Parts: sequence; C-alpha cells; structure tokens
Amino acid sequence: MTYRFVLMIAAWLTCLQLHAQTDTIKQLRPAPKREFRGVWVATVTNIDWPSSPKLSSDKQKSELINIFNFHQQAGINAIMLQVRPAADAFYAKSREPWSKWLTGPQGTPPNPFYDPLEFAVNEAHSRNMELHAWFNPYRATMDANYASLSPQHVTRIHPDWFFIYGGRKLFNPGLPDVREYIIQVILDVVKNYDVDGIHMDDYFYPYPIAGQRINDQAAFEQYGKDKFTDIRAWRRNNVDTLIHALADSIHKYKPHVKFGISPFGIWKNVSQDEEGSETSGGSSYYEQFADSRKWIEEGWLDYINPQIYWQFGNRAAAFEKLTDWWSDNAFNHHLYIGQGAYRIGEPRNSAFKNPDQVPAQIRYLRNNPRIQGSVYFSSASLRRNYGGLNDSLRNHYYRTPALPPLMLWLDSVAPNAPRQLLAGRTDRGLMLSWQIPILAKDKEAVYGYVIYRFYQGEQADLSNPEHIIHIQYNTANSFEDTTVQKGKHYVYYVTAIDRMKNESEAATITVPYQ
Repeated sequence: MTYRFVLMIAAWLTCLQLHAQTDTIKQLRPAPKREFRGVWVATVTNIDWPSSPKLSSDKQKSELINIFNFHQQAGINAIMLQVRPAADAFYAKSREPWSKWLTGPQGTPPNPFYDPLEFAVNEAHSRNMELHAWFNPYRATMDANYASLSPQHVTRIHPDWFFIYGGRKLFNPGLPDVREYIIQVILDVVKNYDVDGIHMDDYFYPYPIAGQRINDQAAFEQYGKDKFTDIRAWRRNNVDTLIHALADSIHKYKPHVKFGISPFGIWKNVSQDEEGSETSGGSSYYEQFADSRKWIEEGWLDYINPQIYWQFGNRAAAFEKLTDWWSDNAFNHHLYIGQGAYRIGEPRNSAFKNPDQVPAQIRYLRNNPRIQGSVYFSSASLRRNYGGLNDSLRNHYYRTPALPPLMLWLDSVAPNAPRQLLAGRTDRGLMLSWQIPILAKDKEAVYGYVIYRFYQGEQADLSNPEHIIHIQYNTANSFEDTTVQKGKHYVYYVTAIDRMKNESEAATITVPYQ
C-alpha cells in the first residue's frame, strides 16, 4: 500500500468523522455579538514578530501594524502579545533586560528608542482590539548559551534561583523569593501599561525529558518538608501559590485587568482520576505540576484557555471530548479554546489538511453556550492562510464584528446612555454626534461606543451584530457614516461601553438621506 494511498484513506476517514461530529449543527447559528476572538503573537525565537532581531525600530513598528491590520480585517478582537519570553522584556518599564529577539544582543534597547508594548497597546486599541500581555513565568533561557546573557539578566544576579533542565535555566518555583520576583515583574506591566489582560502560557514546571530530573530537593527540604510528604504535591502547591497571589495582586492594582492562563489541554485523564477527561495523553497535573482546573474552580482566573490542538476523533485526545470536558469544568468563568492553526501547515497531518477541520471546530464551540471563544496559535499561521482558514474567518465566521464577552464578576455596572444624539449631512454621508453620558453609579468613565444602523421600519434588534457598523475604543463623540445611500431612511442607535465592555441603553435617531 503506497504512502499516498494511506494519506487518501486517512483523509476520507477524517471527513467521515467530521460529518459525524457536526451532524447536529448543520444549521449554522448566526455569529454571536459577543465572542472572544484571539490570536497569539509569539516573540520567542521570532516566531511571529519581529521577523528578525536585526530590524530597525521603524521596520518593527511597520511589521506590527501590518500584523494588527491583517487580524483586524479578519475579525480578530484580541491580541495575546508575548512580552516576556525568557526573563527578558519587550517593554521599557522593566526590571529585566531587553530581549535578544527584539534587538539582538540581550539588553540592547531599540534604536531609535521606542517602547514596543506601549506602541502595541495603542495600536491594538485604535483597531478595537484588546491587548493581553503574555508572560512565560518560569523560563529564563531558551538554550545553554549562558555566556551571551546580559550582566543584568536575573540568572547572573541570583544564580541560586535556578535549576537547569534540558539545557535551559528555569526559575525554581519552590523558592518564595522567586515567586515574589515574578509577581513584581508582572505588576510592572499592570501598573505601567494600559493592557486589557495578563496572560500566561503552559510552561510551569518543565515538560518531562527522558533522563532529566528536576533539581529542587534542597528547596523542598527547606520550604516544603514540614507540610508535604510528597515533593510532587509541594510542586503543585508552589504553582498554586503563585497563581493565587498573582490574581489578588493584579486585581488589587487594576480591577479591570483580566487574568487568564492557557494550560496544556489535558488536566488529568479519566484513568488517573474519575473526574478527568476521556483522554489518554500527558496531563498538566502530573507532568507540569499545574493543577489547571483548580485555578478556575477557585476563581483565581477570569478565563482559562486550554490548548486543544487535536482533531475531532483523535484517539488520545479528541477535540470534542476535551472541549466538552472543559465546558463542564469552567465553573461559571470564561472558557476560550486554544486552536492549533499551525497544524494545518504540518506536511503530513491529514486530519488538518481537511479544510473543514478548524471551521467545524468553530461551529462546535459556538453550539456550546459555556464556551465564549477561541485563541489561535499563531499569528503567522493565520497570515499564511493555511488551508484558507483566514479567508473563512474574514468572509464567514468573523464577518460581523464582536464585542468581548462580559465578566460580570469583575464589573456588572453598565454606563448610562449617550445624550442628545444628532445627525447632519456632510459631503461624504451623515455625521452623528452626541454628548457623553452622565457618569454611571460606579463613577466609571465611558471607554467607547457602539453604533448600529437599521432601515426605517426594520426590527431594531441590537443583539444582531449584522447591524453594528462601528465599534470604537475611544471617547470621540462623533462618527461619520460614509456608506449611506440616497433615498434611504436610516435609524441609528448609539450605545456607550465601559472598560469591561458593559453596554448602555441606546440613544436613537431616525435620519432621511436625500
């Protein structure tokens, strides 16, 4: 049997599996008005941005603007930007050195100087996208080339804080000083930048490598042996302690900043725990000592974003089984599914070569009301349009705009409605203007506005995103509609949103355009 024939059979079986999984969702639901549509923009090893550490500041900015424009046009509304890949920084107000993936030699500032994170936040917000600052908490180096590290790198200042595993230096999570340091590193961003969220990935204790051992016995003897008989339970507690303290610290300084983590897709297998998922792969609980379900159950996270990079029907970890399991274990907080757009570009991945694999996953998610969206890994995969996925997002699934889903446990008070909505004709169309709302009872200032348009006599359904013609994350109190047609009568509705995207009642006006 030829290899080509085997691939054909595999693709046919995958197609049958997809039809079976999606049989109940033949009638597609309309795109939701609220949905988290994120993409990871990875900086480590220049995966997504910048394309090279040798670029000028202007070229870096230009590349990032092009990335943001591309994703905005496809309907993405959240950027997960990696700002600390290895105890280094893509931002100026940091206690750690500039990243080598930004400027070459570690510790070298951009020249001419600019602050990449500040620039990214402003550019994202101007495109009505949230910006979540993505941190790798424990990785200190990506390789064993320690001689190239900056004198200001923390591994040189506190060499006793690290163990080496797989040739990389990793923070020892069992040391109280390490946990406090990481909290302060992240708070530097919370305090100094207008980010919408703090995001962490799946790297806690290292993924297992044959023949390697974690050298943390001395730390266990000093800090854990009095309370724990099992070093593995102590390791999990070390991670739990950091996550809990981070949640408290982030929300203390800025209550509106969302905190989320993207763990490995499997918490525990059902063979390991009856509460685990019907899977048979590695698990974050036993391999990274990351009790990911506990973090969302305790309410320490505002959202959890498990990486479910497998296809429907995968033998070890089927997409549908893991997705369903997480939706049963999100504990009334947000669940965004990490989707592996990169898998479409893998040469021999027959399941993801099926152009309906990822779109079928999107449809599957939308049919579960306990799932609020997804995040794609990674930006470059969408920009390369593997399998036509980005075309599908832009032209179909994300064709209408979406606001981020509400987090009522952080803020449930909506703004008041805009006042005195007026309309006037311009050379290019109709200009709407209004007065800012009276402050809501929580005294929070308005963050932006949403504008809807209907034809006169048409049912005014503000839950239908088809009628949203503009979303803005700024306080400008006017908008010019240049898409009007002569002889039409329009009805406009303008609502205000606050930082958490709570939406006010609407101001409305009917306007003939002659």
